[in-house]
Amino acid sequence: MSEIFTKSMARNIYYGGSAFFILLFLALTFDTHNALPDRDNREALTSQAKAGKDLWEKYDCIGCHTLLGEGAYFAPELGNVYERFGESKEAFIGFMKSRPKDGVPGRRSMPQFNFTDQELDALFEFLKYADGINNENWPPNVQG
Repeated sequence: MSEIFTKSMARNIYYGGSAFFILLFLALTFDTHNALPDRDNREALTSQAKAGKDLWEKYDCIGCHTLLGEGAYFAPELGNVYERFGESKEAFIGFMKSRPKDGVPGRRSMPQFNFTDQELDALFEFLKYADGINNENWPPNVQG
């Protein structure tokens, strides 16, 4: 015996389903909002890290690099560059200063921006901050 699907049944399914998914959306939003303080590394967001973010945006680093999976895939992911340089500011600054002006012939390489020491410190602090964000190890970014 089959029942006929009436307009009132369809309306009840529509309203019930809508209410269910709105409540689910609100619950997930609330859960995410409560989890952020443990994940977003906000205590490391200093004024120097903010200055590094401004440099990141000014020089359009995301045009070549990815950060936490967002950006272009022309150059390496920088979400864990702090770890990859052994948490050494000197190694990072040395790398940034040592690149040849025109790059290595036959290879794609990062241009020399001639950052000042203060700008390199700020950029390092921004990348250190980004490294501390709990991103559940995504994206996988092992330098190789």
